[in-house]
Amino acid sequence: MAKGNKGKETKIGSGRKLIAQNKKARHDYEILNTYECGLVLTGTEVKSLRQGRASLVDGFAQLDGGEAWLHNVHIPEYAQGTWTNHAARRKRKLLLHRAEIDKLIGKVQETGLTLVPLALYFSNGRVKVEVAVARGKREYDKRQTLREKQDTREAQRAMSAARRRQRA
Repeated sequence: MAKGNKGKETKIGSGRKLIAQNKKARHDYEILNTYECGLVLTGTEVKSLRQGRASLVDGFAQLDGGEAWLHNVHIPEYAQGTWTNHAARRKRKLLLHRAEIDKLIGKVQETGLTLVPLALYFSNGRVKVEVAVARGKREYDKRQTLREKQDTREAQRAMSAARRRQRA
C-alpha cells in the first residue's frame, strides 16, 4: 500500500483510494455478505472527503420505504464552504439496484442481522461505501476470534524462526 499525498487516503488498487475504514465493525460483527454502494452527496461533502476526512464509527444503514439510507456517518464540514455547507451527520441515500435492495430487505428482517458500513473510498472518482450484512458477536465470540488470530500469528512466527534456523 502506497501512502498518498493527501493524509489518510491510501491507494488500494487501480482507481481505488481508501478514505475511512470501520475496523471495529469486523471485531464486533460477523460479516456475512458485503455490497458496494454509491452515495448521494453534496459538493461540500465530496470536497471534505477528498481531504480524507470521515468517520464510520457508529454508522449503520437502514432500509426504509424500499430505499437504503446511511445514518451516523460523520463527514465534517468543508473548511472553505460557505452557507452551502452540509450537516456533518445527516442521513445519506445509498445507491443500490432494486434486486439488491430486495435481497437486503429479506436478510435484515431475519433476527439479529444488521447493515454496517465497513469502508468509504473513491472508486474511479466516485465515492463508494462498502456495506456488510452482519450478525453481532457475543463477548465470548470476540475473545475466541482474538485468540485464533494470536494463535495463527504465533504459528507463523514459529515457522519463520524454524526456516531461519534451517538456512543457518
